[in-house]
Amino acid sequence: MSKIIAVNAGSSTLKFKLYEMPEENVLAEGVIERIALPASHVEIKYGDGKKYEKTTDVKNHEQAIQILLDQLLDLDIIKEYSEINGVGHRVVAGGEYFDKSVVITPDVLKKIESLTELAPLHEPANVLGIKAFKKVLPDIISVAVFDTAFHATLPEKNFLYSLPYEYYEKYSARKYGFHGISYRYVSQRAAELLGKPAEDLKMIIMHLGAGASICAVKNGKSFDTSMGFTPVTGITMATRSGDVDPSLLAYVMEKEGMTDINEMIKVLNTKSGLLGISGVSADMREVEAAQATNPRAKVAREIYVNRIIRYVGAYLAEMGGADAIVFTAGVGENSITIRKEVAEGLNYFGIGVDNEKNDVRGVVRDISAKDSKIKTLLVPTDEELMIVRDVQTLANK
Repeated sequence: MSKIIAVNAGSSTLKFKLYEMPEENVLAEGVIERIALPASHVEIKYGDGKKYEKTTDVKNHEQAIQILLDQLLDLDIIKEYSEINGVGHRVVAGGEYFDKSVVITPDVLKKIESLTELAPLHEPANVLGIKAFKKVLPDIISVAVFDTAFHATLPEKNFLYSLPYEYYEKYSARKYGFHGISYRYVSQRAAELLGKPAEDLKMIIMHLGAGASICAVKNGKSFDTSMGFTPVTGITMATRSGDVDPSLLAYVMEKEGMTDINEMIKVLNTKSGLLGISGVSADMREVEAAQATNPRAKVAREIYVNRIIRYVGAYLAEMGGADAIVFTAGVGENSITIRKEVAEGLNYFGIGVDNEKNDVRGVVRDISAKDSKIKTLLVPTDEELMIVRDVQTLANK
């Protein structure tokens, strides 16, 4: 038996989940928030419903990891550091370097650092987490698991943009896609639910969280996906715009007196989406609560559903149908009404949900209506489990 920890480092957060392997038992999970900010918050869930919480000042990611490991000892979750045999890091962008998970070497880390432009909000934080763990636990196997790797199978017709080809040749300007760890897990779990090998199925998976995307999975491989060169494109998200005409951006920049494109990129990433349209919140629950009296909240929600239907419909046409559509991630797993409205918008294709089956949150379930031609599934994602499985596989090699 071994203990492997899955880590997702953000710019001011460190999320983790500790597993006992190969049994895949979760021993502890938690988050350290507000790293490098006053009044950082530490939360660890463990045992049978136990929870540790503390507010303190955490200067950097290295200190956050030290606090995490010390608390695992103090809470008797581990007896000593050496019980942790491996760490798996979620890394958002692997570019064209990485089409699978890899053991982190100095050369691998250097390549990851060179990909910051592909995910400027995430990649620097992922690197911080890797370096901090390397310093505190230098001798254990350290693995990078990439969000983009699952999409390495995209055909050229789907990953190339209609730009001068030399931009791809010189700068690797192409669609990379994201949420690949989630799609890999959910596609496998959905195939189990359907009782068929993933290689024999066509599925459209909707990862609807704060960051949201849709993926057409054909014969177990990513065939097309809504996010592009960066995570800002595709469907409407919590604070990200999704697809926008680039000429409109130039027009708004001129009107607003913006001289740096990075100002506009920040607007697209942090001030748009549900938040930007509604003016209420980036949280779908708060937008839904406001829609009865706030027209902007109502139209924000309508746009959100519309963009999902638009992409799913396109992928149904692109793949020549599907065996199933699958909802996952925060909104997908918990919003009964979003699932219902998306299915209703796709009714023409023979998609529908049973209201009673759909009246659940966060469970694996076939929620299809009785007469549906295409199955509708609810499959909660588990990116951390996918990460530790990859660590285990590479450790065994």
